[in-house]
This record gives sequence, C-alpha cells and structure tokens, in this order.
Amino acid sequence: MEDEIELKTAPADFRFPTTNQTRHCFTRYIEFHRCTTAKGEESNDCERFAKYYRALCPGEWVDKWNEQRESGTFPGPL
Repeated sequence: MEDEIELKTAPADFRFPTTNQTRHCFTRYIEFHRCTTAKGEESNDCERFAKYYRALCPGEWVDKWNEQRESGTFPGPL
C-alpha cells in the first residue's frame, strides 16, 4: 500500500483574525529565520515555522525576500 501524504496548513493564529494572511505569512517567515539564527540551520525546532510560511506565502514573495536577505536589504527585523 502506498504511503499517504497528509496536507496541512498553518494553524489559526489569533494575531491574524482576518482572511488576508499577508501579515501572517510575513511573520512566519521572520519567525523561521530568527529561529535558524538562534538555533542553527539544521534545528528541528524551526521546521514548523518553515512549514507555516511555505504554506502561507506565495513562492515569488519568498524568492524576493531570500534575495533581499542575501543582499542585506530585507525590510523585516531578523
């Protein structure tokens, strides 16, 4: 029997009560990178934040933010 793939998205977050998830996406992206800075790139503790932002954020945004982080122009508090 084949393994089933379970699809999940980020859980509801009281800080983001509306259907527009832009801030939720941005916050989860920042939380992930803060976590990896504090605990290291390979930390399993950070994986949940990665899952959340990957589920919420459009890929184009993530690509742009990654480029900005690499060039030192990312607008968020990392």
